Amino acid sequence: MMPALSPRQVQAASIELSSSGLIRLVSEIDDHGAIPPRTLSYTFADLTREQIRQAIGQADRLGLLDRSHAGLGLTPAGGDLADLYDASARWARRHNSPAPVCDFAERIRHTFVSLGETSADPGLTAGETDAEFGRVQRLLAEWICTHQPRQICGDLGMAA
Repeated sequence: MMPALSPRQVQAASIELSSSGLIRLVSEIDDHGAIPPRTLSYTFADLTREQIRQAIGQADRLGLLDRSHAGLGLTPAGGDLADLYDASARWARRHNSPAPVCDFAERIRHTFVSLGETSADPGLTAGETDAEFGRVQRLLAEWICTHQPRQICGDLGMAA
């Protein structure tokens, strides 16, 4: 059974997982496979070396990266996060959120902001959110509970 998450926990996770560099890194590896370290600056030509280092450091802290002879790949947590990003982007694209024309990372960031706001507003009923958004909410909660249990759960499996 999945423990209940507090609005604060959902908001914190939404913020942590919505950095542009992290979204780009996870999505690129998910779409194209492992990235050899020497090609990182070519793969992310619009990011500075520092931004790439920050994204890799954040992904390492979250346990998302697997290093092998092929380069940087995704762990199961990274693959599940990529699935969450895809579901978030699909929902945002279907609802033209935040705008009809928008890039992938911006759609995900906006959806994660909405996830954090929805969790903080107890007045929002299930009927006010569509089924697909509810699925994205569940995927986020499952990801947090599956891949970040020490950060969110106490010794008894209850929300901290």
